[in-house]
Amino acid sequence: MLGAVPRAVGRALLTPSLADVRFAGRGFPGRDSPAARGLEAVPEAVICGFEWGMEARHLWEAEHRLETVDAALRGFAYEGATMAFTVRDALPAGRSDRTRELMLGPGRPHTFLAYIGIGFAMARLPRPLWKGVLPELADNPYHPTMSWLAVDGYGFDLAYFHTERWVDRKETARPYPWLGSPDYFPRAFDQGVGRALWFIQGARCDAVAEAVAGFPEERRADLWSGVGLAAVFAGGAAGDALSALLRSADAAGPHMAQGAVFAAKARVFSGFVPDHSEDAVRALTGMGAVEAARLADEHAVEPGRHGGVPAYEVWRAGIRAHFR
Repeated sequence: MLGAVPRAVGRALLTPSLADVRFAGRGFPGRDSPAARGLEAVPEAVICGFEWGMEARHLWEAEHRLETVDAALRGFAYEGATMAFTVRDALPAGRSDRTRELMLGPGRPHTFLAYIGIGFAMARLPRPLWKGVLPELADNPYHPTMSWLAVDGYGFDLAYFHTERWVDRKETARPYPWLGSPDYFPRAFDQGVGRALWFIQGARCDAVAEAVAGFPEERRADLWSGVGLAAVFAGGAAGDALSALLRSADAAGPHMAQGAVFAAKARVFSGFVPDHSEDAVRALTGMGAVEAARLADEHAVEPGRHGGVPAYEVWRAGIRAHFR
């Protein structure tokens, strides 16, 4: 078991300060937007979850703390705890099944965000350690297809904390053979960058559209998908502004709607759908969260590669086809 001293050292080295995740501290252009304070609560919940995950000697200790978080933010706290457990599992000494135990146990309702937490850990681990970060979840119907959300989380983390490189300079991710599909890795990465743009711009829809438009055209569809997911799950914009943003996406509108559907599915699966998620998914898809989650289920596919295409992308494409 990882001792108290290594846990404390790891927590000190890896945990961003609250000031570092707040928009003003990061110098984000959306730092003064009306939605900024509400959006900042998301990374703050992740930090709390990470600290609790690094401190916990037993799963029940982490669970007890995580379940005290407000239901709208609880998934983000589990995201942080999964990040912590993934880091601890990657270390050479001691046990290596904390992440699996969490995701099969109390973290199961937050499966989608837990995968993102794995991606946050990947941003802090050398690539040679990535091969062991994905736990075996045989009893989870979304595994391993939805594990591409870990790559999404990796992209979000780098865009959020290294904005100049990944957003301003618009560098592209180096491929990695996640689930045997290295060519898809940069696309899933960009989906996370799109989510980060929602936070960086403080949910100001005009600014988000302008930020996406600044990327090469071939990357914008995946960015729009990430924007749609963040707008529904994290909130921050009213329905009329989201409807206008959807029009800004133009031909990539189905990608944005697909991201919104995945966010609705994640919220419904967690057992709690906040009002802002319900309103946002209606604005972007014309359906409520439960109906959108049902649409996601209807297009689910078997794990693996389908004609060389990851099951995750086949799933996403099926949802997009609905909106065309």
